[in-house]
Amino acid sequence: MINIGEVIETNDMVEKENLDVRTITLGISLLDCIDSDLAKVNENIYNKITTLAKNLVATGKEIENNYCIPIVNKRISVTPIALVGGAACKSSEDFVTIAKTLDRAAKEVGVNFIGGYSALVSKGMTKADELLIKSIPQAMLETDLVCSSVNVGSTKTGINMDAVKLIGEMIKETAEVTKHLPVSGCAKFVVFCNAPDDNPFMAGAFHGVTDAIINVGVSGPGVVKTALEKVRGENFEVLCETIKKTAFKVTRVGQLVAKEASKKLGVPFGIIDLSLAPTPAIGDSVADILCEIGLERAGAPGTTAALALLNDQVKKGGIMASSYVGGLSGAFIPVSEDQGMIDAVNDGALTLEKLEAMTCVCSVGLDMIAIPGDTKATTISGIIADEMSIGMINQKTTACRLLPAIGKDVGDVVEIGGLLGSAPVMPVNRFSCDAFVNRGGRIPAPIHSFKN
Repeated sequence: MINIGEVIETNDMVEKENLDVRTITLGISLLDCIDSDLAKVNENIYNKITTLAKNLVATGKEIENNYCIPIVNKRISVTPIALVGGAACKSSEDFVTIAKTLDRAAKEVGVNFIGGYSALVSKGMTKADELLIKSIPQAMLETDLVCSSVNVGSTKTGINMDAVKLIGEMIKETAEVTKHLPVSGCAKFVVFCNAPDDNPFMAGAFHGVTDAIINVGVSGPGVVKTALEKVRGENFEVLCETIKKTAFKVTRVGQLVAKEASKKLGVPFGIIDLSLAPTPAIGDSVADILCEIGLERAGAPGTTAALALLNDQVKKGGIMASSYVGGLSGAFIPVSEDQGMIDAVNDGALTLEKLEAMTCVCSVGLDMIAIPGDTKATTISGIIADEMSIGMINQKTTACRLLPAIGKDVGDVVEIGGLLGSAPVMPVNRFSCDAFVNRGGRIPAPIHSFKN
């Protein structure tokens, strides 16, 4: 039983070490909104979201006030829209109307973001999947709160290279059409391998098969760093125990918030996602944790090993604190959202290739990375294919959120703002992968996918 004493114990974590509940995410099934008439689909979607989520923001604020725990975001995830709109949408423009309905509903209930403008295409694309992917640039242009994702691969099915090629072209188009906006549309799109359906974080959240569920994401890089400062010079056993114990305490906070939100909203509790998700705030950096472990800069030799250790101990501490740890739990390494990562890039310690190696052992993948605006679509697809292959072979979630900076080159800075921070434009290998990307078809699943 969680008691108020455990929450009081976290006061210093909240006030001095940037502990927060990053998000309460309400997952909503839209399967019962399917109709062959597009206007009816849009009406059904709007009515269901505004009915089920009408008290989400107020409930989050009430929990914040009762327990003095910051809840940074209140969000919604929905059934992948390629499934919901498939019967009614005959063009990309039709799918954009659904994106606008999602945006309108999200604004009505007051949430920060709504995710699920998504397609699951690891084994092939339906016509609806293809239309949704092609609609993403316009959907990102015409909405403010909608987040989008596409799952292109899995350990069981391999990698859909036709989708990877199409997404490279789509990302370039999205960057171009949204270049004048305060936030690039590319910051609200992510491509996955082995995407989980209980992820509360954006831009990759989408809802699975239950009618409605509460998933909570909790974060605290600053809490972990502060704990590690007290064991400098100790051996790896002490280091690992310290991370596990800290992760345990952080997860208990998330468990409390999730249970309260579930009770007040009358919606089942799903999972706690304990992810060390950095923000631009000083002291809220995963890179700083790696330095505290013993690196001069993130990217130095030993970085991948240190990150693997951190990720594993966070998971071990989390699962001791809650029976329902899920989502992406571990450590995120988004460049733009982590001042320590930004410093490492600017100092020449951290490259795109080193980040790719780090994604073999972190929670997600290449995240919030600005690349030159003239990077070819096939090069973007090649980077995505590399990252997806890491997830497929290693039976883990990997992802790419790449930001082609139109009109900018290596060394320039892209200002994104808010929790998304700013990103130095990183160099990309200029050798061509055109012939590889243009082969078409599907990379088969690896031999160890056969489990029967």
